[in-house]
Amino acid sequence: MASLKTTFLVLCQLFYLAIAVSPVVDLGCTKYVGVAKYDGISQWLGMRFASPPVGNLRFRPPIDPPCNFTTQAASQHGAACIATGASLSSTTSEDCLYIDVFAPSDATPESKLPVYFFIQGGGFNALSNLGFDGSGLIRASGNNMIVVTFNYRVGVYGFMTNGPWVSPNNGLHDQRKAMEWVKRHISKFGGDPNHVVLGGDSAGAASISLHMVAYGGRETNLFHAAAAESVSFGPVLTVEQSQYQYDSFSSRLNCSGPGLLSLSCLRSKTTAQLQAANVAIPYPGESAAPLYMWNPVIDGDLIRDHTYTAYAEGRFVKIPLLVGADTNDGTIFTPRNTSTLVESENFIRSQFSEITEQQLQTISELYPNPNDTCPSAGCYWRQVSNAYGDMRYMCPVLYISSAAAPHRDTFTYRYNVEDPRQIADGLGVPHTIELNAIWGAGYTNGSPPSSYAANGTNALVTPVVQAYWTSFIRTFDPNTHRHPGAAQWETWDAEKQNRLLFSTGGVTEMEAVDQDTRTRCEYLGSIGVAILQR
Repeated sequence: MASLKTTFLVLCQLFYLAIAVSPVVDLGCTKYVGVAKYDGISQWLGMRFASPPVGNLRFRPPIDPPCNFTTQAASQHGAACIATGASLSSTTSEDCLYIDVFAPSDATPESKLPVYFFIQGGGFNALSNLGFDGSGLIRASGNNMIVVTFNYRVGVYGFMTNGPWVSPNNGLHDQRKAMEWVKRHISKFGGDPNHVVLGGDSAGAASISLHMVAYGGRETNLFHAAAAESVSFGPVLTVEQSQYQYDSFSSRLNCSGPGLLSLSCLRSKTTAQLQAANVAIPYPGESAAPLYMWNPVIDGDLIRDHTYTAYAEGRFVKIPLLVGADTNDGTIFTPRNTSTLVESENFIRSQFSEITEQQLQTISELYPNPNDTCPSAGCYWRQVSNAYGDMRYMCPVLYISSAAAPHRDTFTYRYNVEDPRQIADGLGVPHTIELNAIWGAGYTNGSPPSSYAANGTNALVTPVVQAYWTSFIRTFDPNTHRHPGAAQWETWDAEKQNRLLFSTGGVTEMEAVDQDTRTRCEYLGSIGVAILQR
């Protein structure tokens, strides 16, 4: 009987594939042929949302893709954008501005499904979420949403600037260009251009924060809510302050000189030549390079002020917000061999060069070393991880929550789901690990921790998390379609400091931010602008 049932299911799948017509979407001057899969979800991969940023378009803002009136296959991901310090490969290219769309196969232009627009992380120097598959999220929503992923320029290609000669923040403009593409075309895939929820992790979450304050908080109707994992507040310089980066890079390529001549020289170089010189260097006066050198800059237009200031003054787009961080966001970034307080402080100084000795001393007092094995090797690793994780992720999340909550519903969380192997490795609950639960194991183009796999200790986490996220994407409220038995997710209250706690095994409950974290974040927020923190 089981064999007959299996044969029947296989025949049904073959029948579906035989009668399914490859979905053709006409974008006006280019038609793309997607792939209708047997699971009821269609995908269009590798569509251009902007012209190739090469030749005279290198280091310039994105422009519309070329109009060629052809029909093209959309069955493979486009090339990935090139990371700082990375070797070139057959899967990377400067020609990388591609977008992917995942949608229910039965969606029509009249469906008006909610759209989840996901911005990759990677510290603005790499793309860390390549090839994510939106099918799992769509199924978790009951086939009631659309997922969009895309590439944007990073590192020197997306965030180098040189006064009036090289436009700043091209990587952020790539993201805006992809949003405009969605606004113009997503209805043809069944999506609602007036119901777009931004998603993103780490630098992708930082991008969400920056788009909220972009142009002084000007409303553009490009997005209507946001779900952000581990919003990152890194260092942000002005165009003038970042000039040393351009000068060093152009010098290594023998392209120093007046603005246009220097830029023409850089545009004449091959990608391989650029990449050979594309290495991180320290901030002026520092001895070690930061983790991520190329960053968005304050340009007086798209980015007009430090994020801390913009949120404090209410100059941001007011939208429903779901935002949170992981208990141990810092552990994957800090040197495991950190063995002294001096080494801990040197690491923080290399990331935030404007920090003072007094500020470092206060941070060290707020973050006493929890390890009693000193002077053993690496005994200060968790101390510097705790400080850096709060500075860069946890405290910005709490700050944005308090700024946004008076205007629109804001749902804040702490992700504390432990994987046994990561715990044994000393990582705790590390940076953006919840992506495996949000997208589903097997949909993140990587190997998820074994506890998230079927029958793993955290297998029950995924349906709980996906129900909250897809509910928020569909209704701007994570409670509307939450998983049976999951906790009611209360909106953030700055006085209560109440957030949802995700625990091992899929357990959820509301908690209050502890007093030590509040005290630390109050101090870190007070020095954010002084240390040029985004």
